[in-house]
Amino acid sequence: MLWVFFTVLAAFMQTFRNGLQSKLSKHVSTLGVTLARFLFATPIALIYIIVLYQYKPVEIPTFNSQFYTYVAVAAGMQILATALMVVLFKQQNFAIGAGLAKSEALVAAILGALLFGSKLTLLGWFGVLIGALAVFVLSGLKFSQGFKLKTVLIGLSCGSAFALTSLSVREASIALNLPFPHSAAWVLLWVLSIQTLILLIHITVKEKHTLSKLKLHFPTTFAISVTSCIGSIGWFSAMSLQYVAYVKTLGQIEVLFTILLAIFWLKQKPSKNELLGLILIAFAAILVMWQ
Repeated sequence: MLWVFFTVLAAFMQTFRNGLQSKLSKHVSTLGVTLARFLFATPIALIYIIVLYQYKPVEIPTFNSQFYTYVAVAAGMQILATALMVVLFKQQNFAIGAGLAKSEALVAAILGALLFGSKLTLLGWFGVLIGALAVFVLSGLKFSQGFKLKTVLIGLSCGSAFALTSLSVREASIALNLPFPHSAAWVLLWVLSIQTLILLIHITVKEKHTLSKLKLHFPTTFAISVTSCIGSIGWFSAMSLQYVAYVKTLGQIEVLFTILLAIFWLKQKPSKNELLGLILIAFAAILVMWQ
């Protein structure tokens, strides 16, 4: 059940990271906010690997073509997914799009079964479906905000990109033939390094002013990188231990953390939809933990 701990850690850190990204998106371009997620995360991931090898030395892995392929797909898909999420922040009916972006668990279950040989139990599938229903109850059914096809398509594309990221991360970790958590740590370092390099080159050529803006908002940029890296350690570790669909279904407790922040920090009263959604998420979490 170690994957449960890492999933909860990841969801908790992601809650804060999303809030920080939303704040930074008011001052920096979409790609700039995306870069903030990776910029300082790479050295943190390197330190994490060094600490792991000091604590428990294992062999340095042999990186094969299969590993490189999955890492490249994961890096590219996560950049795309993060950029799409930032675009969603700027949509008028953000709740609908963000809710559809959370379709990641259901998409991961379907793609995992079709393409990667994931074998979910009947109870597990039920938990994933309940989790998807919870997402729609929380945000996908708020059509009073104005239904827009563009937002729906962005949300679904975002969820699919995140699902492909997660599935590729799991496959890359398996391809290394290393014990846990070293396998997940190496995948994390490679993915972050590729993402940082791609974004830095693109922004340096196309958006030089963005680097100045990130420097101007350094505390927020650094906080995004730190929370993102810790969250990624949680996600990558959990997905190395368990099927992605189960991890992402349990990871929907991020909504619980978000609502708790709104209640105790912003003093907002939860709606009936939010309470029902939380009950469904709790039920889905129990199902995937005990399937």
